[in-house]
Amino acid sequence: MKISIIGVGNMGAAMIKGLVASGNDEVAGMNPSNPRVTALADELGFTLFNQYEDLVAYQPDVVIMTTPAPITVDMAKKLTGLDSKAVIISAAAGVTIAELKEVLPHNTIAAIIPNTPVAVNAGTIGLALEDDTDKDKIEHVLSQLGDIILVPEDKLGIVGVVGGCGPAFVDVFMDALSDASVKYSLNRQTAYQLIASMVKGSGALAYETKLSPAALRDQVTSPAGTTIRGVEALEKNGFRYAVIDAVNKAND
Repeated sequence: MKISIIGVGNMGAAMIKGLVASGNDEVAGMNPSNPRVTALADELGFTLFNQYEDLVAYQPDVVIMTTPAPITVDMAKKLTGLDSKAVIISAAAGVTIAELKEVLPHNTIAAIIPNTPVAVNAGTIGLALEDDTDKDKIEHVLSQLGDIILVPEDKLGIVGVVGGCGPAFVDVFMDALSDASVKYSLNRQTAYQLIASMVKGSGALAYETKLSPAALRDQVTSPAGTTIRGVEALEKNGFRYAVIDAVNKAND
């Protein structure tokens, strides 16, 4: 299958890295001439187009648009020469499936909100479909990049905040844990490795067991133990409210 990414910025580059690493499909990128993107194409070995005419001539099976929202519909108008079987997946927040369908009425359209861990095939990808047409093809592509969370289109906003902004919130938490580790004599690089492994394992356990975070917390907090004292300190300092308020501010 031929997959093309339009817009090789941070998110487009992350998706290309994940798809190239999977090695299951032919990957191409489309971006105006840019030394950074050219260097990335040379490094990863994907085809790079600088003109829409060349991308259309390539006739990809799936096109993922990671262009800025204000220009996404105009960019979609340049894709009218694609085969009607080509699937268009938009990662532009705020651009609706209906808006793109008006421009490309003969193509299947889907909307996604991915996050940057797609670069290491561990992303969280909110997906909204117009219907079940080409669902298998869409999931074949996206499942290579991480976990797919299928939601109605009107829920993509909050999915984007939690899944997209969430990694930055976790990074702040990890950075604070690393400072605390260094305070107690652990060297910085060991602290980073320890914390990243802990977060990875905690997420995997929650995902696989499907237990609530509260249930998983209770498995670790022994009566009068060290963990419950730490949890008490988090509550005392408003950790839970800080997280909710961060989501509130990001969602605004």
